[in-house]
Amino acid sequence: MQTYELLIDGERRSTAETIPVADPSSGDVIGRVPAGDADDARAAIEAAATTREWAQSAPDEREGPLRAVAEQIEANAGEIAELLALETGKCLSTAEGEVAESAAQFRFYAGVTDKVRGDTIPTPSNRLNYTRRVPYGVTAHVVPWNYPLLLGTRGLASALATGNTVVAKPPTQAPLSTMWIGELLVDAFPDGVVNVVSGRGSEVGAELASNPGVDAITFTGSTGVGKGVLRAAADHLTPVDLELGGKAPAIVLPDADVENAARGVVAGIFSNAGQNCVATSRCLVHESVHDELVEKIVEKTERITLGAGTDPETDMGPVISEEDREDVLSYIDSATEEGATLLTGGGVPDDPDLADGNFVEPTVFDDVTPDMTIGREEIFGPVLAVVPVASTEEAIEVANDSPYALAAALWTESLEATRLADRLDHGLVAINTFPVSMPQSPWGGNKESGIGREGGLEGVEAFTTVDSVVVEFDEMEDPY
Repeated sequence: MQTYELLIDGERRSTAETIPVADPSSGDVIGRVPAGDADDARAAIEAAATTREWAQSAPDEREGPLRAVAEQIEANAGEIAELLALETGKCLSTAEGEVAESAAQFRFYAGVTDKVRGDTIPTPSNRLNYTRRVPYGVTAHVVPWNYPLLLGTRGLASALATGNTVVAKPPTQAPLSTMWIGELLVDAFPDGVVNVVSGRGSEVGAELASNPGVDAITFTGSTGVGKGVLRAAADHLTPVDLELGGKAPAIVLPDADVENAARGVVAGIFSNAGQNCVATSRCLVHESVHDELVEKIVEKTERITLGAGTDPETDMGPVISEEDREDVLSYIDSATEEGATLLTGGGVPDDPDLADGNFVEPTVFDDVTPDMTIGREEIFGPVLAVVPVASTEEAIEVANDSPYALAAALWTESLEATRLADRLDHGLVAINTFPVSMPQSPWGGNKESGIGREGGLEGVEAFTTVDSVVVEFDEMEDPY
């Protein structure tokens, strides 16, 4: 059983209460983390605030620890991937990919430390005006449970590379791998630079969002909770970076490679059991290739093997909790009631070996219209809505007709692909692939899918502000 302590000012601290962590494939308790509270969060913020000399650290002082953490992740990749798969239920191969990209993110931002720079502004000859990028100070990081390493380390690595001190809140569900990384960070950086406080969102998260000692906040999660974070931060005008919900469309046009598109659509929705803010849960397929595509999608879906994430034979694991499973099943019921055609899945597996887990069958609905519940709302589960369209124009219109605008996929062999991508109002557009993340690439959504960008060099901007310095070379005239 994995157990951890709070990490505050370089110290390990216990709490009277702990929070159990369950394996979603069996319900077995696999670990415990401290139930930190608002007092613990305040102590972590104070520790981070008293370590502001980190903002003046030299680039190589920041590069070394970041690179060391990357090396430690790689050296222990198998162990951390196993833990990640165990606590989230995701497939071991998916967990291995997440661990690898987390290490790559630390390496990327290690290389960024000496490239955080300002600009020179043209002025009259008697003046010099230059800008400098400076860290915000104390940054708070509320980490999501679906990709805790990938999404959590992206912001942590960038914030540390740019000279911020950090307070991280691991997800209440699946906090173990974040705590594991937190141990590495605390050992690698000076005391107080990195602080990790596990606990419930209503206590720790609420304190981080509202405390005036926090200089910037990054949150990844649902749109509803994200709006609450924004409201709390508004009292102190704290900058907030939000990555929120999504309802990503996968547009399949008549000239698409249908086999390739089918592979991408299936991977895009059923990876991580659909618990992905960029999951391509809407397939907008041109009617001329509809039947061929749907046949291939169903055939591939029915080959998916359900099981525990740690089982190498598993293709798709469970959803994170029993409550989430019931939510997904309620969406499936609504689709049937609203007239969608169920093609495969639609319930829980009848395998007795899976009875104790939070499993939902990979599900495909056809004849979905844009106004149906499963055509508009984020399900966060393994449910694909196939929406037939009569033209490219209709596909673009339906794709953009959503409050969410995080990601979209476009399947076409046409040279017009980039022009069509320009018309999609989404933060990330993938052409002939499903939406993917890379350390060097920015990530974030439009509309109700978020504010700001993390990742890539844009991640530097997310955790710094710009100061302007003006130098006057001429002597001042007496004004009076």
